[in-house]
Amino acid sequence: MGAASQPDRSGGVQSLDRAFALLEHMAEAGGAVALSELATRSGLPLPTIHRIVRTLVASGYVRQLPSRRYALGPRLIGLGDAASRMLGEWARPQLTELVDQAGETANLAMLDGDAVVYVAQVPSRHSMRMFTEVGRRVPVHCTGVGKVLLAQLPPAEVRAMVTRAGMPAQTPHTITDPDRLERELERIRVQGYAVDDAEQELGVRCVAVSVPGGPASTALSVSGPDTRVTWAAVERIVPMLQAAAASLAGHLDARGAMA
Repeated sequence: MGAASQPDRSGGVQSLDRAFALLEHMAEAGGAVALSELATRSGLPLPTIHRIVRTLVASGYVRQLPSRRYALGPRLIGLGDAASRMLGEWARPQLTELVDQAGETANLAMLDGDAVVYVAQVPSRHSMRMFTEVGRRVPVHCTGVGKVLLAQLPPAEVRAMVTRAGMPAQTPHTITDPDRLERELERIRVQGYAVDDAEQELGVRCVAVSVPGGPASTALSVSGPDTRVTWAAVERIVPMLQAAAASLAGHLDARGAMA
């Protein structure tokens, strides 16, 4: 067949890129968004945005609200759940190795809107251990995984997030002041890890690092009773977590390259 009969894929690929970009802009907006706001965020012409969004609405990936603003649609929930489960399976070797090395429960968590959700866990072999239900959503301001992921975001975005979600005290040690949290996040950026020191649950200490280049803001953590996860243990665990995060990041990059 001649070249003229070959399908032109460039337009289709560009439309896919734009559709995914618009979905990401909607997610970043944190709620309903107008087409004009999408135009400002994306730099695309309004007619192009309208055409793509209309297609996404028809397929259930975007929903139109009575206000004629747009939000992410219900079909994305199933995709997100499946992707989280797959990520959890990919991270299992790193989580298992962390448990072998640190002797405490290892977790994988992701930023989900204004909260953090645990997507995988390998429990400690101790009879007294920390259990966090996979799928559980926890606050960002009082958890190790939440704080280390907040530290990756611009301060203005952090302030907006904790303003929407609130900063309720889970224990007497919970940081409830946005200014104090901002100082804590700056310290986390410098040292490269976060600690939840009985801020979510009394008697529990958790240390967390972010996965470099990980999808949708991903973090690894090790948690256990503060009688075992002492400050000396934290210093020993941090390099283990950083090595596991780098290994997982490389594993994910390799899978992306094969795709």
